[in-house]
Amino acid sequence: MMCKRCFWATGVTELEAVYHDEEWGGPQTDDRTLFEFLILEAAQAGLSWRTVLEKREGYRRYYHNFDPVKVAALGETEIEAMLLDPAIIRNRRKVESSVDNARIFLELQKEHGSFAKYVWQFVDYTPRQNQVNDYREIPAETDQSKAMSKALKKLGMRFVGPTICYAFMQAVGMVNDHEKSCDRYAACTAAAAKFVV
Repeated sequence: MMCKRCFWATGVTELEAVYHDEEWGGPQTDDRTLFEFLILEAAQAGLSWRTVLEKREGYRRYYHNFDPVKVAALGETEIEAMLLDPAIIRNRRKVESSVDNARIFLELQKEHGSFAKYVWQFVDYTPRQNQVNDYREIPAETDQSKAMSKALKKLGMRFVGPTICYAFMQAVGMVNDHEKSCDRYAACTAAAAKFVV
């Protein structure tokens, strides 16, 4: 159990605390994990991360444990069923875009060997170690997230604006935005030192 957490992860639900302690900011190269966060960060647009975490199991069920091949094959019948179930965020544009984004994700895998090899280029294949003393220093977007957003949009992906892309980068450890006083900061820094795509 963590002793000292980032400000955003104090006074939160157990679900959010566990997410902070065990996932957020850890460098990820597994394509299924990257796909999961691409879906979940897009789903969050306009909502709280807590809402997304509370519906994560629903997403795992409907998105076949975030298998991009199966998500890319979802048809109208499955989409309509999803939109009737409060287990996920019932936003038609987000759900339909996730299916289209899965198809593009698969194209990128095929072209680059993995989605990880494609997406990590936006931070030069090295997790960025920010020196955050106060959560208010953290930007909503960066030049890197803008570049990622522009590239993904050009390929046809939706719900991948610069802010969503930066949240994705934070989640999968492309940037370490844990506050330096947080116990997790050192763990993510150590993981970054051994990182290889």
